[in-house]
Amino acid sequence: MVYIGIDIGSTASKVVILDENKKDILHKKLMPSGWNSKDTADDILSWIKSLGYSKDDYKVTATGYGRVSVPYADSVITEITCHAKGAAYLFGDDFTVIDIGGQDTKIIIVKNGNVTDFIMNDKCSAGTGKFLEVMANRLGLTINEMFEYARAGKPLKISSICTVFAESEIISLMGKGASREDIASGVVDSICTKVQSLAFKKRPAKLYVLTGGFCESEYTIQELKKKMKAEVISHENARFAGAIGAALLA
Repeated sequence: MVYIGIDIGSTASKVVILDENKKDILHKKLMPSGWNSKDTADDILSWIKSLGYSKDDYKVTATGYGRVSVPYADSVITEITCHAKGAAYLFGDDFTVIDIGGQDTKIIIVKNGNVTDFIMNDKCSAGTGKFLEVMANRLGLTINEMFEYARAGKPLKISSICTVFAESEIISLMGKGASREDIASGVVDSICTKVQSLAFKKRPAKLYVLTGGFCESEYTIQELKKKMKAEVISHENARFAGAIGAALLA
């Protein structure tokens, strides 16, 4: 018996298969969520079958925005619980999770491996992956290029807290001849500032762990350290934290 966690997010879907002892990751998969979560779930099932597993071989837990679209899941659990559980698997027992997702940002306080409090920014896409995606498209850059350009620039202030108005600010800056490096730096700085503001609505922590799509950006980690005035770390499997947690809970 193996244990499978499926995290269908708004932008990307992650799958993790743990061994029978729930100790080691046997397989993992990252894929775009696409426009239809049910189709994504079907694609994931095809991948599981391609590995040689039949239904009697595994238990499945689904999480994320598309968790209700996984008909073969044995259980469905919220992403707050799964992210905390997965992060504890990767980082230990006491920390605060920063999960910058496609549509929201979550701050999850974990003590002794359990969630003690959390807060989410789910009313506006500012401070999320979608904000970065919109601004990257406006600048004609990929997400990875945005981080590279940001590292080379000096942050211009982007004051709007709304993605639509912030995009208008960027158009204005472009019209004034500002460099893409400085604009990109301002965008990442704006996201980190919003994350800091959200996190500081709770008690500041000594250790933050970064999950979600930004966790692979060393530049973001560096900038968050400055904002938080605390240690910020990540892990090669941090993007899979939700799926890992789901597999552990399967």
